[in-house]
Amino acid sequence: MPGASIVYDVRGPLPPESAPVLLMVGQPMTGDGFATLASFFPDRTVVTYDPRGLGRSTRHDGGTTHEPGQQAADLHALVTELGSGPVDLFGSSGGAITGLALVAAHPHDVRTLVAHEPPLVRLLPDADRVLAASRLMERTYQERGWGAAMALFVAMTSHPGELPEGFGSEPPDPAALGLPTADDGSRDDPLFSGASSAVTELEPDLEALRAVPMRLVLAAGVESHGLMTWRSTVALAEALDIEVTQFPSHHGGFLGGEFGQQGDPEAFAARLREVL
Repeated sequence: MPGASIVYDVRGPLPPESAPVLLMVGQPMTGDGFATLASFFPDRTVVTYDPRGLGRSTRHDGGTTHEPGQQAADLHALVTELGSGPVDLFGSSGGAITGLALVAAHPHDVRTLVAHEPPLVRLLPDADRVLAASRLMERTYQERGWGAAMALFVAMTSHPGELPEGFGSEPPDPAALGLPTADDGSRDDPLFSGASSAVTELEPDLEALRAVPMRLVLAAGVESHGLMTWRSTVALAEALDIEVTQFPSHHGGFLGGEFGQQGDPEAFAARLREVL
């Protein structure tokens, strides 16, 4: 597609034998993060992909930032390429934001969108403090490296309720969290470099989302209750006047050891199947 070579994986037949393609989308996570979840859907044709500029999907448009509108256009092209009609889409985190951008622009590409914990920070009542914390995290990454930035990220995303004023004025110790304290010199992390800021800072097109003809499910893990991504999911649900659908586990509840993280993927998959 224009400006990039997008790599995707197909598990199962195309065209699908019965149910629509189940497309799983992450951001900045690549498709390999869905390996465990996909294994619980042997009866479905599951498609995963690496977003533009991440993993195996290379870009030659000269850009380095991740834009939801551009990623939605890439997904539209992927759905068209698959050629099997509307898909069911499970979007995780930033992938949920990409899914929301897709259905706002191309609602007939999707039959059901399950948007799991989209971190739409501008919908939060403490958006100014969350944005300030994000900028601090980016500065910390540039000054001290990955471990220090990740320690702040963990503190921010695990804080129950609204962030206090001056969050991060006493930086957490990476070593206390088992994170590296040495700076390896890299500055290309998609989460901490600022490259993905446009994703989390998206102001969703609420009018378009209210008008979509397809089914929209806003989902959040029960263990995320009160945390930032739970709160942003609730804020979007209230803006659209729909209920939040609860899922087992946490923000990465579908993970089965990918990236060293463990959720409850079997229960998560059962809930996703039920919802779909």
